[in-house]
Amino acid sequence: MKPPSPVDGSTLPDTAAERAAAPDGAPDILDVPPPVEARPAVRRSWRDRFGRPARRPLLLGLTASLMLLIGGFGAGGVLIHDPLLTNSPLGFWRYGHGRDLASILMYGGVGLMVWAWIQLGREVLAHRARGRAVLITAAVWMAPMLFAPPLFTRDIFSYLAQGGLPLAGFDPYAVGPEAMPGIFADNVHYFWQDTPAPYGPLFILIAKAVAWVTGDTIILGVVLMRLALLPGLLLFVWALPELTRRLGGRVSVALWVAVANPVMVIHMVGGGHNDLLVVGLLAAGALVALRGGHVAGIALVTGAMAVKASAAIALPFLVLVWAAHMSGSQRVRIAKAIAAGGGVFVAVFAACTLAAGVSLGWLPALSAPSMIVNWMSLPTAVGEFTHSLVSVLVNVPKQPFINVSRVLGGILLVYVAVRQWWAARDGGPDAVRRAGVVLLATAVLSPAMLPWYVSWGMTLLAAAAWSVRALQFAVFVSVMLTICYYSNGEDALYNPPYLIAWALVALLAAVSLVRPDPLRLSAGAWQRGRQPFPEPTTVPATSSPAAAGVDGAERGTS
Repeated sequence: MKPPSPVDGSTLPDTAAERAAAPDGAPDILDVPPPVEARPAVRRSWRDRFGRPARRPLLLGLTASLMLLIGGFGAGGVLIHDPLLTNSPLGFWRYGHGRDLASILMYGGVGLMVWAWIQLGREVLAHRARGRAVLITAAVWMAPMLFAPPLFTRDIFSYLAQGGLPLAGFDPYAVGPEAMPGIFADNVHYFWQDTPAPYGPLFILIAKAVAWVTGDTIILGVVLMRLALLPGLLLFVWALPELTRRLGGRVSVALWVAVANPVMVIHMVGGGHNDLLVVGLLAAGALVALRGGHVAGIALVTGAMAVKASAAIALPFLVLVWAAHMSGSQRVRIAKAIAAGGGVFVAVFAACTLAAGVSLGWLPALSAPSMIVNWMSLPTAVGEFTHSLVSVLVNVPKQPFINVSRVLGGILLVYVAVRQWWAARDGGPDAVRRAGVVLLATAVLSPAMLPWYVSWGMTLLAAAAWSVRALQFAVFVSVMLTICYYSNGEDALYNPPYLIAWALVALLAAVSLVRPDPLRLSAGAWQRGRQPFPEPTTVPATSSPAAAGVDGAERGTS
């Protein structure tokens, strides 16, 4: 066996060793598969059935989740009048020094969660953790989040209020939560009090159901809303292994990047964002379409659009996947697929609208997020920066600069989308990958950008092949997205000392992914130097098994 060498920036393939695991489920890192030998049956432990997840990252991440859970009751998106804590001996946790301690606990939990994620990533890069182990680890981290107060956001209160509006006889696309005084509207962030719902009819239907079951019990409403969004995560986890095999990635890497990511654990699950439904429906629709179920695939993605309009970006690409299976010239096939896909879209969307009992008034409400002005949106950042330069010479208002740069950003986004769509005209997995590129570009180039918007594109791009350098970049960006809002949901993007401190943490995390102990803090580290990972060995794919599970798909990846 050749000596181990450092991980470089090449694409991460599966190794032969991953397809030649010992019966206990823990593969050795070998250059060639070991010879097949008759071995006595070994009784499988519970850890074997769960993929033998590494204990250290699993327990570190669980500890981090519990810290976030406990700290969230004091420094998260807490209720204005908490029926459990306000008049209890524990009420100090929400005020003064108690709140300071809760904040310290929450940010310590974020740091510990990042550290656990990096350690899990090292296991993945070294081929010691396969897909099932990554998935079980992420599930353990997420479990406490289901019962936490909203973390780093207050959006879930807006969802409950928007579900309560139609129950009270109001049109959620015409008025904001302030039209319905009560416990739901009282807890909505002031910025969104008079804003109509920018979400589609399917989500309004779900929010109505949760608000109806909840009544005025808002704590129950928060938990039930998370549970109502959880099918999106389950769909995503179901689709990702086979989607990864089809797009040329590696299952354990895809699960680590997209599911175990702190943005998913803390924001999507802990924050309870409805993007979780979008993620699941997009991934499931893309996979079903690649399998040949074109009608069902477009129906699922239409459902994603009926939650958030941005998911519609993927529909033209699924049309190309369908066109590749039709007869005739390319132009004829695309025209036929557009007509058929349009029919499916109209039928599904109309059904969602009728079931929700709403109108198309949500289309004008789509402009609501553009009220957000922050530099996470690339066009907004350019406008703000340009205004800052001009303001040195002359005092001028900021908004015209932002408006112009947003128009230019929209033009650029249209160019990117059209070019990617035309490049994907042959259909197949490449069309799905390019849909992910455009969804990611939509998040970055839109007038407004929030951390969880990145999930739209990453839903599909996580399944593609990744280089180690790209994974390090993903680590840096993920850490910054996790902390760019304060624990109570307020904007932290204009606090330079705070951002610089976390940028250093993010940089350290990115380096630590491939360089254990980069600061040489352990005993004898300066003498030992860098401890490299074994170099993954590329082997040709032998066959493509059906996706019979996370580990089955992992072994079939090439």
